[in-house]
Amino acid sequence: MLGEHHYEVEVEWQGDRGTGTSGYRAYGRQHVVRAAGKTHLIEASSDRTFHGDRERWNPEELLLAALSECHMLAYLHVATNHGVVVRGYTDRATGTMVEDGRGGGAFTEATLRPRVEVADASMLELAESLHAEASEKCFIAASVAFPVHHDAEAVVAAAPTR
Repeated sequence: MLGEHHYEVEVEWQGDRGTGTSGYRAYGRQHVVRAAGKTHLIEASSDRTFHGDRERWNPEELLLAALSECHMLAYLHVATNHGVVVRGYTDRATGTMVEDGRGGGAFTEATLRPRVEVADASMLELAESLHAEASEKCFIAASVAFPVHHDAEAVVAAAPTR
């Protein structure tokens, strides 16, 4: 059965320094992101390049994180369906955004670098091949207008210590 899903977040700007947006450098880019039922909010800002707070998440990082998380979750699902036992998963995702000279810009690509630890060497080849299927099932990757590349690695997990 196909379904339609709706999501809602609230973004609250916290950057009024007393004069609002009276000038480009007069206001802060700090904001929080929250959603109903979530106990933790996301403290965010613009990228430091755009006068933001480097200690807070920026929208570009959040987009990249969403791509990485979505691929990971889809991959874990696909691996389970194929009998691949995943013992560990990490990703070092990168993305490139290019300014257009008119005050805007766009991401031109992202590269996910998942490192998957599997339970047994017999699973390595299948584990590496499953990234294509996971990519097809990732809602976020299917929603962006730029290529999402995968530079994946599968290794055998270290034996648990006792």
